[in-house]
Amino acid sequence: MKPEIWPGQPYPLGASYDGVGTIFTLFSEVAERVELCLFDPRGGEQRLDMTEVDGYVWHAFLPGIGAGQRYGYRVRGPHHPDSGLRCDPSKLLIDPYARAIDGEVKWDPAVYGYPLGGDDRELSDADSAPFTPRSVVTNPWFEWGDDRQLRIPWHESVLYECHVKGLTMRHPAIPQDQRGTYAGMAHPAVIEHLKRLGVTAVELMPVHHFVQDHHLVDKGLRNYWGYNSIGFFAPHSDYSAWGVEQVVSEFKYLVKTMHEAGIEVILDVVYNHTGEGNHLGPTLSFKGIDNPAYYRLADGGRYYFDTTGTGNTLNMRHPHVLQLIIDSLRYWVSEMHVDGFRFDLAASLARQFHEVDRLSAFFDLIQVDPVVSQVKLIAEPWDLGEGGYQVGNFPTLWSEWNGRYRDTVRDYWRGHDSTMADFAYRLTGSSDLYGRTGRRPYASVNFVTAHDGFTLTDLVSYDHKHNEANGEEGRDGTDDNRSWNSGAEGPSDDPAVASIRERRRRSLMTTLLLSQGVPMVRHGDEIGHTQDGNNNAYCQDNEISWLDWEHADLDFLAFCSDLVAFRKQHPVFWRRRFFEGEPIFGGELSDIAWFRPDGEEMTDDDWHAGFAKSLAVFLNGDALPDPDPRGRLVRDDSFLLLFNGHHEDVTFVLPGKEWGRRWVTELTTVTDPGVRKPKSPGTKVSVAGRSVQVLRRVEHPAAGPRRK
Repeated sequence: MKPEIWPGQPYPLGASYDGVGTIFTLFSEVAERVELCLFDPRGGEQRLDMTEVDGYVWHAFLPGIGAGQRYGYRVRGPHHPDSGLRCDPSKLLIDPYARAIDGEVKWDPAVYGYPLGGDDRELSDADSAPFTPRSVVTNPWFEWGDDRQLRIPWHESVLYECHVKGLTMRHPAIPQDQRGTYAGMAHPAVIEHLKRLGVTAVELMPVHHFVQDHHLVDKGLRNYWGYNSIGFFAPHSDYSAWGVEQVVSEFKYLVKTMHEAGIEVILDVVYNHTGEGNHLGPTLSFKGIDNPAYYRLADGGRYYFDTTGTGNTLNMRHPHVLQLIIDSLRYWVSEMHVDGFRFDLAASLARQFHEVDRLSAFFDLIQVDPVVSQVKLIAEPWDLGEGGYQVGNFPTLWSEWNGRYRDTVRDYWRGHDSTMADFAYRLTGSSDLYGRTGRRPYASVNFVTAHDGFTLTDLVSYDHKHNEANGEEGRDGTDDNRSWNSGAEGPSDDPAVASIRERRRRSLMTTLLLSQGVPMVRHGDEIGHTQDGNNNAYCQDNEISWLDWEHADLDFLAFCSDLVAFRKQHPVFWRRRFFEGEPIFGGELSDIAWFRPDGEEMTDDDWHAGFAKSLAVFLNGDALPDPDPRGRLVRDDSFLLLFNGHHEDVTFVLPGKEWGRRWVTELTTVTDPGVRKPKSPGTKVSVAGRSVQVLRRVEHPAAGPRRK
């Protein structure tokens, strides 16, 4: 029986169930006719004309249609691919605002795109419905209780980049039917691990619904990372243990569980492109709805302007594209309660025209939005287009993945020359990148490893990438790894190699956790995860990428946990303002000082000595510039950090008594630190090659012990 159709209203966009029926709305400026397609449980299709249209938004209300209903659209209009117009009623289209999406694309070159081989012909008129995922009407109700965003201050944050499936797929404590899912990530075993490690936020790799790439499916591989979005409102349904009709509730359950544990949820979002690819790619949604509105087109509209390396780039100049992104962000904040976003290839979002413009309309909208502007915003500040490397150039509201930090710290700990000055900037929050525009140290999201590249274990175990499993003959993945294998390529039984690797791994993690700014730990690094030298595991949805909990390095996990706890205990490592190199609050000592190994303060010549790889830095805990939320001045211990990037042991001389009369070793990256005795000014301290020691001042320069 044909459903009753009422006019409905043009907003909100998408399919909105209100308990009585569902409002369906779709934007298309080029459409001449829009059909709403409803599917019964056996896959039978019923097409309904949407006759109401206001401001290019087609809409209808269907009483009695509720949660679980599968649907899609067919859009009739001009089909002139050479001019950028790709309406095609033979293609069933996914709702851009769908809250859930059911099924995967079933690839058939006769249905999607041009025939294999790139024969540049018109699309076929084969019906795509049997091969296309269905949009799903969802139930909006969920019992949140008193849950809300945690709003952990930026400077107190420690991020943990992780993958829902990779984190949980091989965890022995998680029931088999929950592994690789949102419910599995909410399992007490995962929560316990995250709390033990001490992170304050998980940064989830893409959970917007994404499609599998045709070329990967042909090779028997899968898109593991998920940077191929097709639905900006729908949680990826493959990660659901409860089924697609409950996928929204399951994701909300994950967020609520994380919040109960005091952990924020940040989403890695991909608004720069979609999974439809270039002119040879499939018509799944946006192309068939309104191609010139949604995409940046080139050569009269036939081809796609591409700064993402994926075939297309969303059109940030069109108001409905901007609305789509803002509506999506608001939805995930307001309805899903997430705490922030990391924007993939964010420089593409800044390309209002051709060049990168940090004052583009997208950033203006974020700035004035009362919802989105209040959560954590992180930019991946580059894309693949001309002038796309924009580290340090994003607006003041934003934090950024600091690629300069990654490169410099890697260079320093592999023994590269001429890194001292740059290393000092990265260690102290990168004021050279962020200070000139009034930003704070937490603008710098520091990382040594991330999903893209080597794991921490592989960083100290391989000189070269080993991506043979990807099937691209080693052409994929960067060659600029800035790694060193410590004396042997890959696994080694040599005790000397193992010792070097362990010291370097600990030194890299110590540098990361004790640098000013916001540290981000890559999931699995804390338990010694290896990808066997694969630095581009985007298509390895298997044991290469999934964490091996059975063989977890528990000693290194304990080291990392202690390190995070040490950082949290001492606010001198997460200052809210940059160091000034001058006394604060009338004190005699500057807030920071740098020393050569001989105990003398660094000179300009010392900073430019290309061979130098060892230095000490004094952090003054009496010179924290910001009060706590109650207006009380914060005081902390003072520390002396001894960095030795040289391959041999280096003897450091502790600075004069004006900096401190007594010091004790708080931590070291050597596995067997030996006896830790108090030390006085002028004491000689041997620091092992490629290691760090952290000393705490226990007596002030003034006579007598410090008063607590």
